[in-house]
Amino acid sequence: MSKLPQELKYSEEHEWVKTEDGNVRIGITDFAQSELGDIVFVELPEVGDEIEANEPFGSVESVKTVSELYAPVSGKVIEVNEDLDDSPEYVNESPYEKAWMIVVEPADSSELDKLMSPSEYSSMINEEE
Repeated sequence: MSKLPQELKYSEEHEWVKTEDGNVRIGITDFAQSELGDIVFVELPEVGDEIEANEPFGSVESVKTVSELYAPVSGKVIEVNEDLDDSPEYVNESPYEKAWMIVVEPADSSELDKLMSPSEYSSMINEEE
């Protein structure tokens, strides 16, 4: 069973969300990276881009497949993890720490209420396994 930090919220598309001073930091879960296999490339939006909830905002490419990243909330990208350009393997090694992907200024913080708690997400992935 993959580890699930309890302070995060989760989306059905396997993104995690951490609220920080009104902004949200987004990455993909340990479960997602383990399903994808070795990540070789991460494509992310630019600072200043607007993202839409439930719409793709980037992609991760593994040796097996390319997978879209879906925005858990709508808003403006205010920070991008450029370390992933040179070190996409962080997604496999450290999905919750080094491999955060973007920080977003949410357009509507009530969208956060639609995300899953760790226990809800855990139930969902257990059904998938």
